[in-house]
Amino acid sequence: MSTTPETITVDLLDGRAMPQLGFGVFQIPPPDTAAAVAHALRTGYRAVDTAAAYGNEAQVGEAVRASGLEREAGFVTTKLWNSDHGRDRAQRAFDASLDRLGFDAVDLYLIHWPAPGRDRYVETWETLVELQRDGRARSIGVSNFEVDHLKRILDATGVVPAVNQVELHPRFQQGELRRFHAEHGIKTTAWSPLAQGAVLDDPTIARLASDHGKTPAQVVLRWHLELGNIVIPKSVTPKRIGENFDIFDFSLDEDAMRAIAGLDAGERIGPDPKTFNG
Repeated sequence: MSTTPETITVDLLDGRAMPQLGFGVFQIPPPDTAAAVAHALRTGYRAVDTAAAYGNEAQVGEAVRASGLEREAGFVTTKLWNSDHGRDRAQRAFDASLDRLGFDAVDLYLIHWPAPGRDRYVETWETLVELQRDGRARSIGVSNFEVDHLKRILDATGVVPAVNQVELHPRFQQGELRRFHAEHGIKTTAWSPLAQGAVLDDPTIARLASDHGKTPAQVVLRWHLELGNIVIPKSVTPKRIGENFDIFDFSLDEDAMRAIAGLDAGERIGPDPKTFNG
């Protein structure tokens, strides 16, 4: 692992390295996306997480190309939407994402949801495996998959996702799923890492923030890093984008980690992957 914030990475199963702290663009309107991503890249972020469903892939690609960074210095993730499950639709959707991004290859391509009611996520995973073999998806993974979904694609293909991106925050800590990930070498990426701000007023988080001279958001993001999670906070505010990146000059001890562990309430904010089909 490297020692500067811009390049602190986790090692994926396929041998590639992924920045542990990235910038998410969910719910950032397309007209605001390029400026937000540009500021994040200037701040030091080197990973950007988008999706076909967000409608802002083109603006992410624009900002990355305009940044002056070598393409290999950035790490861009995008995702396949539920209506594009299945071999042919997935291939077309992938081509469309690459075209919008303006890239020859994407660093990480994810199935956005298992959409079990459609029952095509195994076929879709097989298609992602082919895209990786072609070299256009450098790494492949999934998002919002639960243990049963993961077991099914593993049994069908033998190919382990590099990443599973899931809802994860102090009130929804996903212990069973993270243990499964650890057993199989799957890296956990946390979306909604701050529970859409719902955890920032928690007295435990506030106390730890005061103890460390940090904001509540910085404490929660540092907690993610201490767990080994990849984390992708979102903001359009330059000050907040900078604060979210300023989490490498302190750590949380065992007592602090134990205190945050005690906040787990099984409270999901987003849809349930068992029933959400999009």
